[in-house]
Amino acid sequence: MSEHYAPVSEHLDDVEAARTEGRRKMDWALQHMPILQELREQFESEQPLDGEVVGMAMHVEAKTANLVELLALGGAEVAITGCNPLSTHDDVSAALDANDDITSYAVRGVDEEDYYAAIDAVIAHEPTVTVDDGMDMVFTIHEEYPELIETIVGGAEETTTGVHRLRAMDEDGELNYPVFAVNDTPMKRLFDNVHGTGESSLATIAMTTNLSYAGKNVVVGGYGYCGKGVAKKASGQNANVIVTEVDPRRALEAHMEGYDVMPMEEAATVGDVFITTTGNRDVITREDFENMKDGVLLANAGHFDIEIDLDALSDLAVDEYEARDGVDAYELEDGRRLNVLAEGRLVNLASPIALGHPVEVMDQSFGVQAVVVRELVENGDDYDAGVHDVPDELDREVAEIKLEAEGIEFDSMTDEQREYMGSWAHGT
Repeated sequence: MSEHYAPVSEHLDDVEAARTEGRRKMDWALQHMPILQELREQFESEQPLDGEVVGMAMHVEAKTANLVELLALGGAEVAITGCNPLSTHDDVSAALDANDDITSYAVRGVDEEDYYAAIDAVIAHEPTVTVDDGMDMVFTIHEEYPELIETIVGGAEETTTGVHRLRAMDEDGELNYPVFAVNDTPMKRLFDNVHGTGESSLATIAMTTNLSYAGKNVVVGGYGYCGKGVAKKASGQNANVIVTEVDPRRALEAHMEGYDVMPMEEAATVGDVFITTTGNRDVITREDFENMKDGVLLANAGHFDIEIDLDALSDLAVDEYEARDGVDAYELEDGRRLNVLAEGRLVNLASPIALGHPVEVMDQSFGVQAVVVRELVENGDDYDAGVHDVPDELDREVAEIKLEAEGIEFDSMTDEQREYMGSWAHGT
């Protein structure tokens, strides 16, 4: 098993300065994460993860780091690496690595070989629980280290793309331990995907380019939860929103929300800003580039860098150059320039100034991650191999912690109401 890949601390020149800055970022985030604060107290006193080894592949930045530290406070040994080569904050990674119970292998900007070497290094710790964002850890364990599956109690998956991959794996009968689809819970999907992706993608594009949305045609590729968030927030910034879709119901939903709906081929001719959110490949292709206006912005908010066909764009271009930090301009034969943000990787995490989702949103998602890991350790035998929905009471627990922290009170059903809703005998 590969153990030669070194932790982040051995990759940095000034480790102490990095650790100090990383800790500062974590402290700022934690101030605004009341769910994780509450769970820290619980986990520290109850030690629900005592003796467990948690292997993680996540976006290693300040908010994630507070989840990692929470798991360690709960008694676990944690090993973590990145789930995207451009989303790691080296200073945060270094701050985590300074914790005796945490080893971080996440380094920003690694090549593909080192990216997977770091995953191998995490797996060398022989995790009993996996926490993934995109499923690379689960996949690598099944492909290369199947002997570990016997001692793994289960896993958790953070994002839409990872859940798609897991469900496909499960349908093929190839997923050999239980994994919770954290992405699919209301506390994740309704907030993280809508408000998180919507706000952070648009904010990152605006900060990276110093351009406005007002009066621009913003083309949103896909109208799932992430696409809905991007469309809603762009509309709120006075953009004209155009949605492209392959699902008739989603296309109709976007139309009923008041957005223009058209094929990408048509949208390509009028769009100023393009943001893909589908999780699928080849959403924007060669034919689209050929019809685009000079100066368009091309950004991807999906997990992998496959939504914008960069090979085709590179093929069409007569010149490529860095127009701004995080913006690559592709100049075509007729002089038009098409601008790609963050190398086509998920823009809200991979741009040089990207900070990912707002802190409050990730507090919810990571709260669900934490209680799911606790559930696996405490009741793992109750779950067969395969993808599982997060138990509803765990999702509600996280929502209640958040509401209490916000000082918001809400109603609860009376016994009579509960009986009525649970009965089929009440007629007209």
